[in-house]
Amino acid sequence: MNPTLIKVIEFFLSLGLLVMIHEFGHYCFSRLFGVWVEKFYLFFNPWLTIAKWKPGKYLKWFSHGQEMGAMESSEEAKKDAPVDEEDKRSWRATEYGIGWLPLGGYCAIAGMIDESMNKEAMKQPAKPWEFRSKPAWQRLLIMLGGVLFNFLLAIIIYAGIAYAVGEQYVKFTDATEGMAYCDSAHKVGFVDGDIPLTADGRPLSHYNSNDLQAMLIAKQVTVLRNHKDTVTINIPEKFIFQVNEDAENQQPFLVYRIPVIVDDVQHGKGAEKAGMIKGDRMLAVNEAPTPDAISFSEELSKYKGQNVSIKYQRGNQILTADNVPIDKEGMVGISKVIDPAKIFKTTVVHYNLLQSIPRGIQMGWDKMVNYVKQMKLVFTPEGAQSIGGFGTIGSIFPSSWNWVDFWNITAFISVILAVMNILPIPALDGGHVMFLLYEIITRRKPSLEFMEKAQYVGMALLIALLIFANANDIYRFFIK
Repeated sequence: MNPTLIKVIEFFLSLGLLVMIHEFGHYCFSRLFGVWVEKFYLFFNPWLTIAKWKPGKYLKWFSHGQEMGAMESSEEAKKDAPVDEEDKRSWRATEYGIGWLPLGGYCAIAGMIDESMNKEAMKQPAKPWEFRSKPAWQRLLIMLGGVLFNFLLAIIIYAGIAYAVGEQYVKFTDATEGMAYCDSAHKVGFVDGDIPLTADGRPLSHYNSNDLQAMLIAKQVTVLRNHKDTVTINIPEKFIFQVNEDAENQQPFLVYRIPVIVDDVQHGKGAEKAGMIKGDRMLAVNEAPTPDAISFSEELSKYKGQNVSIKYQRGNQILTADNVPIDKEGMVGISKVIDPAKIFKTTVVHYNLLQSIPRGIQMGWDKMVNYVKQMKLVFTPEGAQSIGGFGTIGSIFPSSWNWVDFWNITAFISVILAVMNILPIPALDGGHVMFLLYEIITRRKPSLEFMEKAQYVGMALLIALLIFANANDIYRFFIK
């Protein structure tokens, strides 16, 4: 299957699931407090609804807005009659449906100022089954339900991954050759071979997104240099943006320095002619040290089509092979190198069902804390340029199907949705929460007119942000 198509499918599956879980959080708390949910839809349904169902009344396929009623029999029209007042506290009073636009879904809660902006309904006296008639603390929980469910979903996914596949990694301290760093890291003081120890006093374990992000947003990182000296490196405030630019140029912030140890050689190539055998470890090319695969490849590329001397280690012996031919691609003919897992000590952790739960909570919490710490950087010029839209989100999915990667990314996006939705912006859950906290503290409810205007302002801000984020994608992917 086409890699781009795989990314698109993963994007829609992930986003559809996450938005539905978010809306289901609002639905569950609404039902808990007896609030009528008018509609609960998977995907949006402008102009066309694929299917809609009201328990005990009807099931319809492919209806066009509200015009389907004109083609129904009088008996079917009765089934579409307004919901009885007494029934509105029941889950059966909700219309459940599937729309055609797979960008999420929605939960229409009666008696609430939301994106539908149903002013006429809000001018009527409040009914006992409406959102606005409930105590402020119940309305607060209804609004927090979506964020809570997104965060809980992330924890469940992380716990499921921990239980299903566990964790396998090489600790920084077990990587005897240390790490290789990008240009921006070199400029602030990192040296190839440094072994990361702590970020702002927090111990660093191994190559994973939490530890990497902790290093990028920290004020100070300590490393072990030359296997004996502990060095503190001061991290500039906007370091993360410099590293992102390097990453766009195929320079990751850091990678394990993996030595080149021969597993097999190609027939007739330089390595075979030099007499290299399985287990030989490359040390230098023309006296330039090559402690890892990156430096070895870079040195060979300087001598395409030429002969070089290569220093290597065999057992306890240091040997040198002279006049080793390098082909036009900068290769010496080492067809296979020994698996890094056989070179470095690998830590393998398995979790039973009970152990996976606290591990999932820890992973979800670490992701959220690191993301919140990065939020302040969004309000800088560099941060604004780094904001991405649907293209950026889709690009982080793998181009070949891998369910562990898919669920890892989905969990991370779920954390992002939880954090973004709790921001105190009108039209987001955080905006409603802000006004509800004001009401709880002051014992005064904001006026209907004020809430309507705030909703308009919030929607305008969100639309502007959406346009800006996707314009950044267009510039980044098609112009830059």
